[in-house]
Amino acid sequence: MKYRGARIFLEALRCEGIDAVFGYPGGAVLHIYDEIGKCGTELGIKHYLVRHEQAALFAAAGYAQATGKTGVALVTSGPGGTNAVTGITNAFMDSLPIVVFTGQVPTHLIGMDAFQEADLTGMTRSCTKHNYLVKKVEDLAPIVKEAFYVANSGRPGPVLVDLPKDVTAAVTDFNYPEIVDVPSYKPQVYGDPKQIRRAVAAMMKAKRPVLYIGGGAITAGANEEVRLLAEKLNLPTTCTLMGLGGFPASHPLSLGMLGMHGGYWTNMAVNNSDLLISIGARFDDRVTGKLDEFAKDAKIIHVDIDPSNIGKNVKTDIPIVGDARTVTKQLLTELANQLEAGETIADKSEWHQQIADWKEQHPFWFHQDGDIIKPQYVIKELHRLTDGKAVVSADVGQHQMWTAQLYGFDNPRNWLNSGGLGAMGYGFPAGMGAAVARPGETCVAVVGDGGFQMTLMELATIKQYNIPIKVLVINNGFLGMVRQWQEQFYAHNYSQSDIAVQPDFVKLAQAYGVPAFRAEKVSEVTSTLQEALNTPGPALIEMKVAREENVFPIVPAGAALKDMILQ
Repeated sequence: MKYRGARIFLEALRCEGIDAVFGYPGGAVLHIYDEIGKCGTELGIKHYLVRHEQAALFAAAGYAQATGKTGVALVTSGPGGTNAVTGITNAFMDSLPIVVFTGQVPTHLIGMDAFQEADLTGMTRSCTKHNYLVKKVEDLAPIVKEAFYVANSGRPGPVLVDLPKDVTAAVTDFNYPEIVDVPSYKPQVYGDPKQIRRAVAAMMKAKRPVLYIGGGAITAGANEEVRLLAEKLNLPTTCTLMGLGGFPASHPLSLGMLGMHGGYWTNMAVNNSDLLISIGARFDDRVTGKLDEFAKDAKIIHVDIDPSNIGKNVKTDIPIVGDARTVTKQLLTELANQLEAGETIADKSEWHQQIADWKEQHPFWFHQDGDIIKPQYVIKELHRLTDGKAVVSADVGQHQMWTAQLYGFDNPRNWLNSGGLGAMGYGFPAGMGAAVARPGETCVAVVGDGGFQMTLMELATIKQYNIPIKVLVINNGFLGMVRQWQEQFYAHNYSQSDIAVQPDFVKLAQAYGVPAFRAEKVSEVTSTLQEALNTPGPALIEMKVAREENVFPIVPAGAALKDMILQ
């Protein structure tokens, strides 16, 4: 069958099982939008018209984070592509599988400074896993096939495909490849057997071990294997911000989150461990604090599918390159073999007691007094009312850390946020993408009044498509995390962090046709949350909270984990 390139593009998406595309039209992609209007529904592809290209990328990322499937965004040339770069970089840093299709000027005008021309493959080379410029229509289907394979294999990441307008207009036969073979790209899945044996022997001997889970364990679907490994070896287990839900928060072995805003007991356990077993984490600076003080008495086992991550930030004693789920299965098999051979597991009762003592000394703490709403109380109530089972996305800032500390995620892919890039504005459109991906589930975007104002125009999108996302605005009238740092480290000099001049969010949502609710005192919190959560379709909830509440613990920049500020 002969099709023009625009139809071939949609047929390729159909072959990949894509059911949702988040995008914004423009001149360079009008052939594609013409085909979407003609046959998108017939092909099972629903397009969601966002109100800004950055939101399209964040929504595609939320879709991918909530499912593990590849998210898709479609934008036009020039400013459409440049507006997408923040979202592309976010997906790159958090290893999220998305394929971004950008329009481009016709091939004969490339390099001529044509209207809305931008070198999108050049400018995204450092923030994509790979990118392509399609130069002829015959290459379009094979490139799309390869793009999806690269995006969601090995260590996932964003792939960009730049589509010149004349390529989408040209006609050729549609033949979609069945397999992909990229000779230079062969991700290593299985861990080295010798290293597996060394790792298990070290785990069995360790008296003060900590299992440290990152987002890579969730990406690999390793949560059940990780749980079994922890239980069989009686391992206290901590998760990074991106790894929350990779190990159940309610499990007796759970230590919660570590790092800059991790629990006191968690950071002390890591700091005093004799063996740190990392699966799918990259030892970023928000976890380690001062590097030469990080777990300095511990041997380190590091499992990661990306060999460039191993040894990059900390010295690794037992490196294992491979897929987190596959390697954890190998570890479990080797553990069974060593136990059958008569090897024993070291007693850890004193270690668990020490951790329990640390937790009793300095638990997560807040005091809800008077009628001023504490944001921590809102998160605790949200957890109670949703039974801890909601899909929760977060923006970036204090509310993100309170949610990470207090919501308690028992399942993977229920916690979505911008971890590596820390992009404000992420929470709302990411939650929108998650709600599209997981219909019938409760999806809540917890956002600050600062970050929300960066993407609030997507209220129009959720109204247009009746996307049932609940937007919970934690409103303190400040750029909260900036203000906290200014209070603690800059002598209370609140320079340009006061954003009390802002719209009435309830009236604004109502202007978009979205039901909206507000609580201004403690007695209104529960009923307001209940009413909004029970409202069909989208809804906005504004919580007017204490203006100068702080997130604790906090590890100051450049300090060691043991040097936490507690309260």
